[in-house]
Amino acid sequence: MSSANVHNLSASNFEGEVLSSSTPVLVDFWAEWCGPCKMLAPTIDELATEYLGKVKFGKVNIDNDQDLAVRYNIQSIPTVLLFKGGQVAGQIVGMGPKKKFKDAIDKVVA
Repeated sequence: MSSANVHNLSASNFEGEVLSSSTPVLVDFWAEWCGPCKMLAPTIDELATEYLGKVKFGKVNIDNDQDLAVRYNIQSIPTVLLFKGGQVAGQIVGMGPKKKFKDAIDKVVA
């Protein structure tokens, strides 16, 4: 459930791909059984293309990586966390219009 510009993240690559990244990273916490997560996927794919080179995009399947979900206190999905400098710099819980996600990304990139 990821495109060429959206990477699958797991406990094994999270440190290198997200926490050590020199560019901001958007992480989508999702699950295969989550309808709203599937509805959000095309928006994430579009944003990944629009912000190519400025922001990295990744997805964490909470069923496969429960430890990451617990570590970041994910209580509802979809949850999108924005990381900058290895720290959580923004959070969006649930669905929303593309503009809501763009605004959050723009704040982190600025």
